[in-house]
Parts: sequence; structure tokens; C-alpha cells
Amino acid sequence: MGESLVLAAEHPERVAGLVLIAPPVPVAGREEPPYSFDDVLDTEEGWAKENRHYWLRDWPGYLEHFFSECFTEPHSTKPIEDAVGWGLETDAETILAGFRGWDTKELDAEATVALSARIRCPVLVIHGTEDALVEPERGIALARELDAPVTLLEGSGHGPHVRDPVRVNLMLRDFAGLSPEPRKWTRAKSRRKRALYVSSPIGLGHAQRDVAIAMELRKLVPDLEIDWLAQHPVTAVLEAEGERVHPLSAELANESGHIESESAEHDLHCFQAWRRMDEILLANFMVFHDVVSEEHYDLWIGDEAWELDYYLHENPEEKRAAYVWLTDFVGWLPMPDGGEREAFLTADYNAEMIEHIARFPRVRDRALFVGNPEDVVPDSFGPELPAIRDWTEQHYDFAGYVTGFEPVADRERLRVELGYAPGELVCIVTVGGSGVGADLLRRVIAAFPEARELVPELRMIVVAGPRIDPASLSAEDGLEVRAYVHNLYRHLGACDLAVVQGGLTTAMELAANRRPFLYFPLRHHFEQNFHVLHRLERYGAGRAMDFETATPTVIARAIAEEIGREVDYLPVETDGAAKAAARIAELL
Repeated sequence: MGESLVLAAEHPERVAGLVLIAPPVPVAGREEPPYSFDDVLDTEEGWAKENRHYWLRDWPGYLEHFFSECFTEPHSTKPIEDAVGWGLETDAETILAGFRGWDTKELDAEATVALSARIRCPVLVIHGTEDALVEPERGIALARELDAPVTLLEGSGHGPHVRDPVRVNLMLRDFAGLSPEPRKWTRAKSRRKRALYVSSPIGLGHAQRDVAIAMELRKLVPDLEIDWLAQHPVTAVLEAEGERVHPLSAELANESGHIESESAEHDLHCFQAWRRMDEILLANFMVFHDVVSEEHYDLWIGDEAWELDYYLHENPEEKRAAYVWLTDFVGWLPMPDGGEREAFLTADYNAEMIEHIARFPRVRDRALFVGNPEDVVPDSFGPELPAIRDWTEQHYDFAGYVTGFEPVADRERLRVELGYAPGELVCIVTVGGSGVGADLLRRVIAAFPEARELVPELRMIVVAGPRIDPASLSAEDGLEVRAYVHNLYRHLGACDLAVVQGGLTTAMELAANRRPFLYFPLRHHFEQNFHVLHRLERYGAGRAMDFETATPTVIARAIAEEIGREVDYLPVETDGAAKAAARIAELL
């Protein structure tokens, strides 16, 4: 921080402005550390860890202490983990090699005051009132010397740019003069009704149901104009349906790419991957903020738009339109092999969400669960937290499931229309809109020769989807590989068997059309292993398979046993989109 003052004073032509966050530079007196850095101490408690000998003994222990003091805000597990991880990229010996000690400061109070008097560029000081490392009074005093404004963030700790990034980003934008000016302004009574729909890009299921809801919404509000803030692969569905994708969608950071980068062989630690997506989610919320700052919308709809929901609750003053939240699961759940740490983290994330809703119930004007109360898992959010189903029933409306289509009425006619020959047994293999399922596709392809020996009439169609290169998958006589197939649900309705991943949408499309299917939940994917599994068991739909033990031979036998089998599933409602739209339309 001192170097910034020196640079601005000595080289003013190189500095357009200074933003100082929690500045530790002295402006009065000399602050003595509470413990000697160089002496051997008889305690390791608290700031006694800031000691040469302790660093050499337990560098990770010091980092844990230091960054826990940096981030004093509740629910700060992720930034603490990140900062400790960065600190562990070096060691105490390396740090000490260049360490000059706490008692030798480049800037004392007198030098700080002298430098401050020479700085002419604009300055902004930001300081958290709960900063446990640098007293807010120091930031206030420095701002006074610089004749600069100071913004105190009530309740923030030493790293508000990390724990309150939206607020700090907006302050930086305003300070730099980058606030977007509205491109046009229309008198309120002259405006068309407009909605901004934010659809999660993790898979294609959200897109299919969101388009269905949008179509029903337009029936109820005929003059409604809908823009979509979305990214690939959702945009593939939206463009095929003729929907308008907002141009700033091109600025969104790639969430699907992140999820794919976190996956291994049919393995995706979903909760941890989501936690590690925090920078992407923040960036995408800022894109959303730019969109709604420049254009007027009467309604925002977020289908599992986690960044939108989280940062609106963290910054409720940014809500300027009616807001609808949709999801098909509630509650982060730990995987058994995650141990006590993951159980603690999922409970902490759940607790933060519960606190958000309790403190700011006005943020969500509607919370819609895509399903029924019985579809909610009968688990707890965590120790001393409520039961998930009870809490969900208190805070959500239930739309029933949204398929986005009517179940097949004349299957034989549909088969003819899609080019399936009489007598052949069609098996569709698909893994949704992400690239996570490539290993499953290859495993099922490897099972095809044995499966065809058991089922000579077998025709297998492998759908790579929009993010897997079809050329990376082998084909042979009786087995074909296709790229993205629009309205794939029609083929699923016509097939004799489907082999799918454990995602909810595809499985429920098959359940609605009463088709037999094998499904393979991704390892460590808590939603597929708990939430989806619970729902499918309730419907009596599908046959769960374990990828780890499912050799090609096992898969071939399962295909032979299930293909063409008569099923007896619970019926899936067909009016879910209309119910959801009716509740949303009340806000327009």
C-alpha cells in the first residue's frame, strides 16, 4: 500500500487514480506488534503465531489463523480456503528470505503525511468496519490526509473486494467513470412489458422447460417481450426456437466449460465444482447487472441462476424488478466419502441460504419448485437446521414437473415420422448438454456388439450433444452417432430403450413417455445421487446403474433385459409449464 502512495507522489503521470482498500499505512505514531517476531515465545495463541519460529514450525497453521482474521464475515469458508491455498504455494523459508521484519517500515507517520500532501490524482478509500487486521480509523485518517472520500462498509472485514465483490466492483466502476449510461429512456406508461430470462447453462433441461414456460407466459401476457441471458448449450435450444438471446450473453463466462474441466471419468464432484465456480458466477452477475442497468425490465426470471439469486440476496438494494426463482432441487448434500469437512461445508452453505431468505424475503417475489412436495428429499439441511421438505413447503410454490411437451399419443406414427423401421428395437444413448458424459457414451458403445448378439434387432443411436465431438465416438453397422438433436424428447418418446446419465430432465422426459431406461448417476454428483434418485424412485422410473461396476458385458445384459419392457410409472403431469406461467404472470 505504501508503494502505491510513493508511485502516485513521485510519478503522477503514471497514476490516473488510487483506490485504497483497508490501507495499513500509518498516519499517526508507530504501532508496536503485540508479540516479538524474532524471539522464541512461550505461547502459540492468536497473534503469537506471527513469529519467525512459529512460521518455520507450522506455516499452514499461521496461514489458517491469518486468513481467518482477514475474513471475519460468516460463511467465509471459500475465501479462507483459497487464500490458504495460495499461501501454501510458497513456504516460510522463502518468505523469510525477503522479510525485513515488522519493526522496519518504509513509511512512518511523518513520511505518510508528507507523501499524501503531494498526491494530486483522485483517491478513494474503502474500509470494512469489522476489519480485524487494520482498524477502520486508520483508513479514515489516511483519507483525511489525502483529502479523499472514504466509504465504510458496515459489517465487512479486511477483504471486502472478496466478500462484498459486487459493491466494491460498482464503487470501482463509478470511481473510474465507467458507469453505463442508458441507451434510451421510455416513459413508464409507454413501455412494453419486458422480461429477462436467465437460464442455467449446466445441461439442456433448463432450456427446454424454460421455453415451455415462456410460451405459456406469452399466452397469458400476449404483449410480453422476453430477452434471454444465456450461454451455450442453452443458446442452441433458444435459437432453434426463435427466441431472442440478449447480445451481452456473449460476455458471460463459460459455466459449462468449468463443469467439464472439473469432471473425470464419469465423476463430477458437483458441490465442490460449484464452489470453485465462484469467480465465474460473480463475473456473470456483473454482466446481468450491466444488462438491467442499461435496459428496463418488468420481470427477472432465474432458472437455477445461482449467481443472480446469491448476489441479489447479498445486495438486495440492486433489486429493481419483480424476481422469480425456479429450481428442481433444494439443499446441498454431502457425499459420504466427503467426511466431516464436506458435511460441515454443505450445512454452512445451506445455513447461509436460509439466512438470506429469512432476512430478505422480499428479494424473491416467487419461488417455484419444479415438481411436487413429495419430490423433495426427506433429509435435513444439516445439524440444527430444518428438514428440507418442511422448509421448502413453507417457502416455495409447487408447479408440478415441467416437461415442455405432451406425452406421445401415437407412438407408431411418431416412429414412422422419425424414420424408425418396423421391427427394429431402437436404443437412444444420450448424456445431455454438457461434455461430462463422454466416458459413458464410450462405455455403452463398447457394449453394443454384445448387446446386439443378445438383441439382433437392436439399433443404437448415440447422441453426442452440442459439446461432444461426434467424430470422437466410433460408429459401426447398426450403431450411429449424431450431433446435437433438437427436440430430442421426440426420439426418446419413440424409442424402445434409452441409456442416459443421471440428470433429471432426460429421465423425467422418459418417465412422462413411459419408456424404459437405464441411468448412470455421476459419481460424487450429489444432485443425481440424492435428489434425482429420490424422485425417480418415487415415480418407479428407470433402472439405476453403477458406472464403476457396469462393464460392457453388464450394460449389454441390462439393455437386453430392459428393452421394450412394459413399465408402470406414476403419471407425470402435463400442465406444469402452465401452472408456473400462471404464478409468474401475476407479477406482470
